[in-house]
Amino acid sequence: MAKYKVIVNRSICLACGAAVAACSEVFELGDDNGKNRVVAKYSVETTSEVSVGVIPGELYECAKSAAEICPVSAISIEEISG
Repeated sequence: MAKYKVIVNRSICLACGAAVAACSEVFELGDDNGKNRVVAKYSVETTSEVSVGVIPGELYECAKSAAEICPVSAISIEEISG
């Protein structure tokens, strides 16, 4: 099954909680700066500027709905080939 790279641009994130409400399996508000980030289970990098994670295909629709609901389009998702 496909995997997906999820990227949260934390520098433009409003910390509104919309993504977390839409898909708490993948996203959480960080205890570092209060902004959205990929949960530890799927995280590969988290800084104050960006959070990157890799999720399994079965979470794609959940993550996609969070990306679509984000009011500042701070979340992007890319399919990982191979």
